[in-house]
Amino acid sequence: MVSEIYKKIVVATDGSKEAEKAIESAVELARLAGAKLYALYVVDRAAFLATPLVTMPIDVAWGELEEHFRHEGTEATKKIADAAAAVGVEFEAKVVEGHAAEEIIKFSEELPADIIVMGSLGKSGLSRFLLGSVADKVTRNAKLPVLVIRS
Repeated sequence: MVSEIYKKIVVATDGSKEAEKAIESAVELARLAGAKLYALYVVDRAAFLATPLVTMPIDVAWGELEEHFRHEGTEATKKIADAAAAVGVEFEAKVVEGHAAEEIIKFSEELPADIIVMGSLGKSGLSRFLLGSVADKVTRNAKLPVLVIRS
C-alpha cells in the first residue's frame, strides 16, 4: 500500500529511551504508507546552558559537549536507520544545531513533510523545566500534523 497522504514522515529524536516508542510508531507508519522516513536530532545549546557543567573553561566544556551530543545524534539516528532498513523503509538522517522545537518545525516545513512523529517526553531535568516541552511547542506551532506518542 502506498499512501497519498503520508509520503514524507519526520521522526524527531533526542536519543532517549523515552523516544523509542515514537520511533517504533514512525517506522511502522512509514512502512504501512510506503513513505520515506526522515530522522532529525537537534543539538540544543539552550538545553546545555541550563545544565550544570563541571568546573572547566566554558570553551573547552562546550567543545567537548558539542562533540558528545553530535556523536549522540549520529548514534540515535543510526538506530532509526537500522529499524527502517529492517522493514524496507527508505531513510534519511539529519543532525542540526539550534532550539529543538524551532529546528524540528523548520526542517519539517522546508522538506516539506506530511507529518511529524515525536515522543511526549524526552530528556528531562532542569532544562525541560526551564524551556518547556519540545513536543508541546511543536504541536502548538507546526503548520502540519504532529503525532505525539506517549511513553
